[in-house]
Amino acid sequence: MALISLEDLDGLDDEQLDDDITDNPEPMDEDDQLLAHWQAVASTHQVSVPSEMTGPIQEMTRNSQQREPLPFAPVSCHEKMGEVLYEERVYPAGHWACVTRGEDLYEQSISMGFMKLMRFICKENSAGRYLGMTVPVVSNIHMMEDGNTFKKDVETAFFLPAEFQSNPPRPSDPDITIVHREPIRVFARTFLGTTTEETVTRQISLLWEILGVTDELRRDDYMVAVYENPGVPRRRNEIWFIRRNL
Repeated sequence: MALISLEDLDGLDDEQLDDDITDNPEPMDEDDQLLAHWQAVASTHQVSVPSEMTGPIQEMTRNSQQREPLPFAPVSCHEKMGEVLYEERVYPAGHWACVTRGEDLYEQSISMGFMKLMRFICKENSAGRYLGMTVPVVSNIHMMEDGNTFKKDVETAFFLPAEFQSNPPRPSDPDITIVHREPIRVFARTFLGTTTEETVTRQISLLWEILGVTDELRRDDYMVAVYENPGVPRRRNEIWFIRRNL
């Protein structure tokens, strides 16, 4: 089973927490209640949260309203009848914490990858402290030669907060690498709901229908940006097409 991801780290409230533990007759302290809540959420996604994740979950929950947006420069916005079809943006060069997983399903890979990033963000780093969170968290999808099938290996990446861009902390986990990425120019289209292999594939097809045939964009790699938690019924995500040249 996969592990819980960034999408499950927001939107806690006391009523939700109480609902998750009403079936447990034994008194529970605050730490146990929080873990029980996330285990209940995880079970609906067929993922598991081990007890050692209590600390990182607490840290992320306490700081859930303090998230630094990933900077970008807008290039253009394309609309039709008042609806934004897609936006073109340039994201700057910078340091990212990256981890690659190759599970059976795309959603399992991003979930297990972010579990590792959670630990890195929450003190398993050379700075020995909570680093702060940036949004969106971005996954890189690599396509098979047929152009329609996802390769198993999915890279999940977290842009380091501005405070650490010049001197990135070292991860304790050898599976996490700090990578300096060059600027990228993307066509971004918003979609609402879950991010599974099925929904992402549908969004890729939809954006190609809107754009038509073009050689400016890559077809071998796509990116998925996640902004919100799954407790939001129509949460915001984006599909990013990568332009070959800036």
